[in-house]
Amino acid sequence: MRTIDIHTHGIGGYDTKGATPQDILGIAEIHGSHGVDSIIPTVYAASIEQMRADMAVVREAMKRQGPGVRDQGSGTEERKGRREKREEGSKGTPGQDADDPAHANCDRRPATILGVNLEGPFLNPVWAGALDKSSFVPAKISSCKRLTEGFGDVIRIMTVAPELEGATDLIRAITQAGIIVSMGHSDATYAQAQAGFNAGAKGITHVFNAMRGIHHREPGIVGFGLMNPDIWVEVIADPFHLHAKTIELIFEMKDPARVIIVSDSAKATKAHSAAQSVTDPSGRLLGGSMTIVESSQHLIRLGFNEDVVQRSISANPEEYLTMGDR
Repeated sequence: MRTIDIHTHGIGGYDTKGATPQDILGIAEIHGSHGVDSIIPTVYAASIEQMRADMAVVREAMKRQGPGVRDQGSGTEERKGRREKREEGSKGTPGQDADDPAHANCDRRPATILGVNLEGPFLNPVWAGALDKSSFVPAKISSCKRLTEGFGDVIRIMTVAPELEGATDLIRAITQAGIIVSMGHSDATYAQAQAGFNAGAKGITHVFNAMRGIHHREPGIVGFGLMNPDIWVEVIADPFHLHAKTIELIFEMKDPARVIIVSDSAKATKAHSAAQSVTDPSGRLLGGSMTIVESSQHLIRLGFNEDVVQRSISANPEEYLTMGDR
């Protein structure tokens, strides 16, 4: 099976903000050299103009990679056949140790760029995390139309905070446009997360991180993510974003087929050892420290079931991407 990272901002000195097409191709090359077959570059919350410019750059990088970049996760048998043909020609073995010099090399094909993931700008500034909260805007359909107009062919996922005024109508509109809504950077209560799900949201962005946690009198968006059997959850599975026992809790409470490991990698990721966190001078986490292949190996070394972990970086994200076609 092909490995798919649905949430990566950058890696190895490149990221999506203010990038060039060659920068995006550089991200794809580095991920590919570490065993990642496909990626969805994630655009940071910024002004609508900046986000549109960043999306245009990703789309140009997709064009330079060649036709058929959205075949993965399309949900049609015809596209599945084309996908299988590409797999037959792929090099390397997913899950191979990324620290092996024979693995992290330029002989592997660059990761295929499948589209764009928008992390914002309809988010809650209370839970901005490493994002620029000054760029967050109210959840208005008119603003979303300005953001997405002309990019419907490449936007695959968008994160929205469901508790914002107007968010349920916005989620419904985004879903109807064929874009997957993931809830995150959110102070949502359980009921507000449920309302977002009822409006069409399919996932939760890096569960536990940058969102209201669980309280015994208010389980919140995290409690909803763990308890609802149909919602998908992203997990940053490096050693820094979640305690190993928290990851164990996720896999025990969730149907493993609804768990997707993401890198949430950033510009500084791979600039040093994956054993070190990616932080600013104050110690705030800026992104994940591992590719999804490295994260899967990390979990397997900790004793997690290998088949379950491998599915969370391959079949699960592929199935999740079909949600935008339903």
